[in-house]
Amino acid sequence: MKILQLCHKTPLPTIDGGCIAIHNITQCLLDSGMEVKVVAVATPKHPFVISAFSQSYLTKTRFESVFIDTTPHKIEAIKTLFTGKSYQISRFYHKNMANKLIEILKREDFDIIHIESIYMAPYIPLLRKHSKAKILMRLHNIEHQIWERLSENERNPIMKLAYRVNARQLLRVERKILHEIDGYMSISEPDYRFFHETVPQVPGIVIPFGINVDNYEMEDDDFIATDHPSLFHLGSMNWSPNVEGIEWFLDEVWPGIHAAHPELTFTLAGHDIPEKLKQREDPNVEVVGAVPDANEFMMDYDIMVVPLLSGSGIRIKIVEAMALGRVVITTSIGAEGLDVQNGKHLFIANTPEEFVAVINKCVSMPDLCTIISENAQHYISVHHNNTVIAQKITDFYQKVLAK
Repeated sequence: MKILQLCHKTPLPTIDGGCIAIHNITQCLLDSGMEVKVVAVATPKHPFVISAFSQSYLTKTRFESVFIDTTPHKIEAIKTLFTGKSYQISRFYHKNMANKLIEILKREDFDIIHIESIYMAPYIPLLRKHSKAKILMRLHNIEHQIWERLSENERNPIMKLAYRVNARQLLRVERKILHEIDGYMSISEPDYRFFHETVPQVPGIVIPFGINVDNYEMEDDDFIATDHPSLFHLGSMNWSPNVEGIEWFLDEVWPGIHAAHPELTFTLAGHDIPEKLKQREDPNVEVVGAVPDANEFMMDYDIMVVPLLSGSGIRIKIVEAMALGRVVITTSIGAEGLDVQNGKHLFIANTPEEFVAVINKCVSMPDLCTIISENAQHYISVHHNNTVIAQKITDFYQKVLAK
């Protein structure tokens, strides 16, 4: 089977969850014996860095990228308010990418064109014109839902209005796209229910984020058992929900935790941490910024805090942390898309009081943390195993081709 994978960002280096999700899908396709060509948009946030790619990857995927300056411009954003188009998505269309795709499709035939996220939707008419391949889309999130939730939590009236307008535009796009593709793969069950209820006649399937479990093997003594656990957060801070959640955690939650447990520390890591977070002087909080190896960083700490108040899909760093046996404390929104039980696979806390109560439990019952760690790793090995996911993708491809 011959696949063209069209990506809205470069899969490498894996600096955020989206990159990791794209890269892992590519690996699943290659491991399934498919012939894969990867074409990606390179942006200021996700440039093409040749040193991040192995020669083997470049050869197997025949990787190509086209640079598009997706930097937001206020004037262009304002224009879309009167056109009804989504500025978030229109930024990813450029004639250079269109020409590149035409060039590829003129010389090659594909069975499946696999599109990563709705941000590449503007190219669908071109793909239809120049290819007979089935067009499938990997839906990483319910995009409009992210902006709706941001608007609900925003206090600035101008920003609240901007988020609402953006949400409405994205909702129109999501509904329209479902009528233009031959099938879709949602990343979680809640996302699938929304897309299926919107357009039930279009084939869809849940393909969760997967990992190569062999890369997350642990020794028995790596599991947590301490009455002085260290807390951390790891995530890209160029994603608004992450910044929103961390600010809330530091403002509303950390003072209570620090008062109850002055010996505990909290370490904040990730790309593009804004200056307003770097300049804070919260007690026992360290901001380290980007880290060279995410897995090694997570293994140095005990409890991952993911205080999301908005968002959609699956939080990939939660999956990776659980695979490494880290205890995760997150909100109900943070746990969305994961078939987990509170108090068995991770902890869910939605208020400052609930966060403090969970921390109290972790400090007073370290053996419970060990049990949570073991349960978390087992859950990931069963539900987010790339070997199983690769077969599900293959089966879905064949189903769409047969139809």
